[in-house]
Amino acid sequence: MRAIDAHAHLHDPKLAHDLDDVIARANAAGVERILSCGEDVATSERTLSIARAHPSVRVAVGVHPHRAASWSDAVAARLRELARDERVVAIGEIGVDLSGRSAPRDEQERAFEAQLRLAREVDLPVVVHVRDAGELAREVVDRVAGSHGMIHCYSEGPDEIREWVRRDFVVSFAGPLTYPKNGALRAAAAVAPAKAVLVETDAPYLSPQSRRGGRNEPGFVVETLASLAKARGIAPDEAGRLVSGNALRLFRQRWGTT
Repeated sequence: MRAIDAHAHLHDPKLAHDLDDVIARANAAGVERILSCGEDVATSERTLSIARAHPSVRVAVGVHPHRAASWSDAVAARLRELARDERVVAIGEIGVDLSGRSAPRDEQERAFEAQLRLAREVDLPVVVHVRDAGELAREVVDRVAGSHGMIHCYSEGPDEIREWVRRDFVVSFAGPLTYPKNGALRAAAAVAPAKAVLVETDAPYLSPQSRRGGRNEPGFVVETLASLAKARGIAPDEAGRLVSGNALRLFRQRWGTT
């Protein structure tokens, strides 16, 4: 079965001691591509170095909303330089988080909008973090014509999926799709347009139900893929082909080259 992991954090210290084995297990499980996302300049650089050693890994470079206060012209220049690498397929993880754990709202908006503009400049899609902030995130996206990409760890409902698809975004489902009490999220996965769905792990976080409470890793995305397939009434291998094709269309030539 073909599979992809559209969002992970391979630079995370929780994966450091056995990262080579983690990636090998993912490949053995059928995961053809892992998109590993930076959270600031240092982790973006680290992630790119991992991708250089592992052909199945692709990279998103960016500044997470938790670290939006670090945004500067120098950061923008370094991300622009990193984006030239053929392994970099997106700008991310960027976005807005109003859960109370992140940077001040004005700093998040500033960094998010600036990175949307950077993505347009370098002609790459974006990987967007949205937590308790759907309306604001869409408002910022609307300020930058031509923005497109994926919503990581989708957590809104069916109506909001339509709003994102209308804006040329796809939605990516993570481990919470497998949790027994998340019927509403599975209902959203069922009605999302086929062209607009991806799956991810957010490893080492958000483990699927069978491994809940433990460390997540990219190979476990197959459980989320199976949950997506069940919600949509299709076979897991068909779901695998679907999300692999969607990822290739979104991330384009760099996604498929080795």
